[in-house]
Amino acid sequence: MTGYRSDVPENWFVDPVNLGVPGVRRVEAEDDGALAWQVDALCAQTDPEAFFPEKGGSTRDAKRICSSCDVRGECLEYALNNDERFGIWGGLSERERRKLKRRAS
Repeated sequence: MTGYRSDVPENWFVDPVNLGVPGVRRVEAEDDGALAWQVDALCAQTDPEAFFPEKGGSTRDAKRICSSCDVRGECLEYALNNDERFGIWGGLSERERRKLKRRAS
């Protein structure tokens, strides 16, 4: 049997952290500060244009993705604290975030 290798190559393992697999991160990422949640954000793995639709464009796809995201709350909190004026953050549009802020005041 020529060409057959019975040993496993040393580089057979693919590091899920380097691949960006959601929910998998180095322990140090926990201490990266206020934006550590972005590692697990589903939007980071999809087309960013869905989260920043043109005026009058549909937000349905972005909101659907947000609805199953584990860090939706952190994302919305970030957008509210940083007065993000464009895009879908935490499942809410800019208009919806303004309404939420007015109700909270």
